[in-house]
Amino acid sequence: MALASAAFLTGARPVAGPLFEVRKGTIVFHSNAPMELIRASSEKLVGLLDTQKKNYAFKVSMTSFSGFNSPLQGEHFNENYVEATRYPDASFSGKIIEDDDLSIDGTYTVRTKGTLTIHGISQERIIKSTVTTKGGKLHIESNFSVMLADHDIKIPRIVSEKLSAEVFIEVKADLEEKHLASR
Repeated sequence: MALASAAFLTGARPVAGPLFEVRKGTIVFHSNAPMELIRASSEKLVGLLDTQKKNYAFKVSMTSFSGFNSPLQGEHFNENYVEATRYPDASFSGKIIEDDDLSIDGTYTVRTKGTLTIHGISQERIIKSTVTTKGGKLHIESNFSVMLADHDIKIPRIVSEKLSAEVFIEVKADLEEKHLASR
């Protein structure tokens, strides 16, 4: 699956229908623990969506998140929790379940079924998203949560009041058609 996603993201695939790539994407996560709110974001989301085949692949570098309460908190995030040196990216790839024609202007609520990989642990997920098509461009928004235990991210007892076991994720992405060179 990882190889298929990598091939999809790098363009090593036969030309099919319209292929859209992320031009601007933001991921925000927040942990609402009893003693501390942790919030960080990244604007380094990359991804592709094939609107004809309904396939997609998105990823973000874990070290690209910023906005932590302190530099030390960001350091702990990368070194102790997500182990960014060992697991540099989080990814989500799969297929859109609905048969909506995303090439027609409108707003669509779609379910995406795919593999969410964080901290080297892959979980099959169905995630709802809103896709708005206008003038040949797509805007995607999604909100979902991730249980840290599902991705083998351990919370030391000493910080259990400062880090929630459930983290909330917000994704916003603007996609435009990727123009492939003719063969």
